[in-house]
Amino acid sequence: MRFSCSGSLFAATALFASTLLSSVCVQGAHAADAAASKAPAAASGAAAQSAPAPAPMDPNSVIATVNGEKITLDDIRKSAANMPPQLRQMPQNMIFPMLVNQAVDQKAIQIAARKDGLQNDPEVKTAMETAANTALQNAWLSKQVVPQLTDAAIHDFYVKNYASKTPEKEVHARHILVKTEAEAQDAIKKLKGGANFGTLAESLSTDKGSAKNNGGDLGWFKKGDMVPAFSDAAFNMKPGTYSQTPVKSQFGYHVIQVLADRTVPVPKEDEVKDKIRQQLIQQDVRGAVDKATSAVKIVRFGPDGKPVPEGAQPAIAGNPTASPAK
Repeated sequence: MRFSCSGSLFAATALFASTLLSSVCVQGAHAADAAASKAPAAASGAAAQSAPAPAPMDPNSVIATVNGEKITLDDIRKSAANMPPQLRQMPQNMIFPMLVNQAVDQKAIQIAARKDGLQNDPEVKTAMETAANTALQNAWLSKQVVPQLTDAAIHDFYVKNYASKTPEKEVHARHILVKTEAEAQDAIKKLKGGANFGTLAESLSTDKGSAKNNGGDLGWFKKGDMVPAFSDAAFNMKPGTYSQTPVKSQFGYHVIQVLADRTVPVPKEDEVKDKIRQQLIQQDVRGAVDKATSAVKIVRFGPDGKPVPEGAQPAIAGNPTASPAK
């Protein structure tokens, strides 16, 4: 019954991670710790105050080699940027060696795979090409979208779509959904006779999602969240009342009970900032895709191999998702 909006046909592109490992030389850090433990407390305190900050390491610094193939500090930073946020909270002296070991393992596996000639396997080649194409697509989409995701753009969206709106009313209601008007009339008769609404919903309602565990409770909803016939009836009722006549919709006949209503204030910008960012990403990705497709010539073909008219969708020939016979 609720309207769901799947919106964009394209998944929002992955955005750049902002957290990178700071430039740390683990061996140097261990040596410094050892030296500090031997020095008197006062001396080490004075040294800490006067010692200059270590210079940032060159991102091209070699951290390890595997059969002569280099792993650089920049490689480790990129791996760190892709870590889940909770793992980034770990101490750096734990993260750094862990990522180096992981990079060494990956490099060793890649060397072994190439030695076995797996890069020439048709399925592997296809997977590698697909991954390369996906990376290329995401890079282009990021280039188009990321510069537009500014605080100013988010604020403008908020002003246009939130700040200018009046506070919306919400209703908390439950319902009994049945197939015929006679069944709905009978449910209303039972309610007038003192029957419990929730118990009646559990036994009669065909909307098992709301009836089985919630006694027909639909929770809080705005007028646009439900089909018009249902919303018009519910939003014209007073809290604590139920519909005296059946309410017909495309789903059947409803008996509605309004439990409460409230006016929801317009959210503050900070409260919806992340939601707006996702909406802008979807909007801008869709715009970028339209930009790309409008710059190329697209020809679609039917099952007979002939081009189909522009705007028409090609007919499905067989099962396009089935794997070819081997």
